[in-house]
Amino acid sequence: MDQRIINLFDEYTHKPLKRDDFLKRLAKLTGSMAAAMTVLPLLEVNYAQAATVAHTDDRIKTESITYPGADTTMKGYLARPAAPGKYPAVVVIHENRGLNPHIEDVTRRMALAGFVALAPDALSAAGGTPTDETQMRELFGKLDATATRNNFVKAVEYLKTQANSTGKVGCVGFCWGGAMANQLAIHAPDLKAAVPFYGRQPDAADVPKMKAAVQLHYGGLDERVNAGIPAYEAALKAAGIPYELYIYEGAQHAFNNDTAPTRYNEAAAKLAWERTTKFLKEKLV
Repeated sequence: MDQRIINLFDEYTHKPLKRDDFLKRLAKLTGSMAAAMTVLPLLEVNYAQAATVAHTDDRIKTESITYPGADTTMKGYLARPAAPGKYPAVVVIHENRGLNPHIEDVTRRMALAGFVALAPDALSAAGGTPTDETQMRELFGKLDATATRNNFVKAVEYLKTQANSTGKVGCVGFCWGGAMANQLAIHAPDLKAAVPFYGRQPDAADVPKMKAAVQLHYGGLDERVNAGIPAYEAALKAAGIPYELYIYEGAQHAFNNDTAPTRYNEAAAKLAWERTTKFLKEKLV
């Protein structure tokens, strides 16, 4: 697909670009509104493909939970191995599409890899993630950055005290959640490891405050996010923060999301996941 189309969709999903304006610009790139509407399903996520690990998989246990946030009662999706025992814990942080079937599936994958995994819903105070995309975008635009970050810090504290948790907690986040994972590495004192996927980098001045090791994953074609890599890496080196950085050539932003057909990159996603689970197991001992 034309990279200009993918870049436009990336702009639509990350900036305050109205749907009508997005469709008009898409029509210009594709040649007509009819062509734009044909391309659109290839760009938008398809949650019918979301379940790679079934809700009924007897190797894991899942439940919807609440936990005390900083300023509200937070909703979340919890998954853990079915076998008795204590396991390291991971906060799974969603994209700017909220807690949806894809992120629930990622949480189950994390449980299957041997972690107690919690995916909080950033939109809990508004009643949870809505199915209407326009409403969801509006709610994300109204989030208070500090309060939202603190609600995710509370997720780390919650997992640290759970009976099935070893008390060692990491996080993994995607897109918006990747940026949040970077913030938790700075602001969650009990966090041991953070794995941001194609997330906006923190201010270089905040990097020396990090207590967690980080593993960073970026798509090679993701020019918008990748522009911040050099300054971030320089700050990590200067502060002596343990880190790993991987750039997957030919991969788009959101390359791990297998419900986004034009951006999903199976090879990159598989390799990044192997690296992620290995890193978390090493750091959460």
